[in-house]
Amino acid sequence: MERANSTTLVVVGGEASLLEDLDRLPNVRAASLAGRPEAAVKSFVEGANTAYVAHDRDPLEHVASAWVEFYDDRGTLGTLDVEVEATSALLRRGDASLPDYYVVLDPEALPPTWKHWWLGVLPGVAPMRVLPAESDADAVRRVLRRLPSGRTWPESLDWLHRLTRNAPDRLDLGG
Repeated sequence: MERANSTTLVVVGGEASLLEDLDRLPNVRAASLAGRPEAAVKSFVEGANTAYVAHDRDPLEHVASAWVEFYDDRGTLGTLDVEVEATSALLRRGDASLPDYYVVLDPEALPPTWKHWWLGVLPGVAPMRVLPAESDADAVRRVLRRLPSGRTWPESLDWLHRLTRNAPDRLDLGG
């Protein structure tokens, strides 16, 4: 997928109304694209003439679900490998692209394996590209005002193929 001129954010969690609130900002184009095909996402992102584009269609959603199911012992053997191959093919062909940033809403409320995916696995690949935030438009606006710089997603997709070796932390520290 051709890189957009806008900074692209995938907002994970929260209500669609949050994206509606963000869309009211003058420098943000935002919409719920969950369940829409990648072509619709591409059109939405490339058609933006704003500094930021925000949506909720995660190109890694199937990989993430398969990874969580794998480590929660709920997945079928081989499902993670199939999802990694399918997603890698989409990304290589340019039919999908990773966002500049993921904004993960209310990460403290996530189940442990999901929390590790969002705050362990992905930041391990591209530090500073996964940002936690409270689930309200003001919190996301604050995130937009101070987006950190850091390395982007690796050009090579080899990291996707190593996901089965990135086991979640099972240590419960309480709290």
